[in-house]
Formats: sequence, structure tokens, C-alpha cells
Amino acid sequence: MERYRDIGLKLTPQRLAILEFLDGNTSHPSAEDIYNAVKEKFPTMSFATVYNTLETLRKRGLLLELNIDPERKRYDPNIEPHHHMICLRCKKVVDVHFEFDIKIPAEQLKDFHLLGNHIEFYGICPDCR
Repeated sequence: MERYRDIGLKLTPQRLAILEFLDGNTSHPSAEDIYNAVKEKFPTMSFATVYNTLETLRKRGLLLELNIDPERKRYDPNIEPHHHMICLRCKKVVDVHFEFDIKIPAEQLKDFHLLGNHIEFYGICPDCR
């Protein structure tokens, strides 16, 4: 939690509960998922508190926002480079830690400053088959 203090994030009990929920979470939850999980401990907490906390973390580079589900944004606390496999039926997202050797033609990169990449694989997970 020290890294959050270091960036000037005010650590209220509600924010701590959100951060604890996200810590090590690999389910790629939506804001609604986080809100529903944390409101059990803080029933008076608003959805806006969750959303604003997620936006603050995203803007400061401590949380990835995934736009892989057109119906709702998902979040990934793992900010290290990785890719995703996405089930088209249940929308489950699984991390893929694998380096891909993609050869982009030099002509296409000539005037482009490449900062990163993200690959999404779509299919049907074992639970949905």
C-alpha cells in the first residue's frame, strides 16, 4: 500500500478495500464487480467511489483499463506487459504471458514511435464448451 501513498493517493478505508480486492486479482473485474464485492464491507459506499478510484489508478499507470467487452469496461491490476485470451460466451479473460516475435515492416515503423503492444485471442473456454 506504500506505493499508493507515494503517489499521493488518499487511503480511506473504502479505497483500501478496493485496493485489497484488486491486489493479485486475475479475474479482470468490472467496476460493478468490484463495487458488489466491496459494498458487503462498506454498505454505504457509492459506486462513484469505486469508479473514481479506478480512474485515479488508471491515470497514474497503476491499473489497466480493458475495452474487450463492449458492454462494460474491465480492469487489470497487472500492469506488466502481457496478452489476453477472451471467451466469447462467458467473457472470461485469462492472462497470457508469452513473448511474440512479430515482424512489423520497417516502412510502417518509419514515422511511428511504438510504445507497446497488446494481443487478444478470442475463443470458447473449457467451461463453455
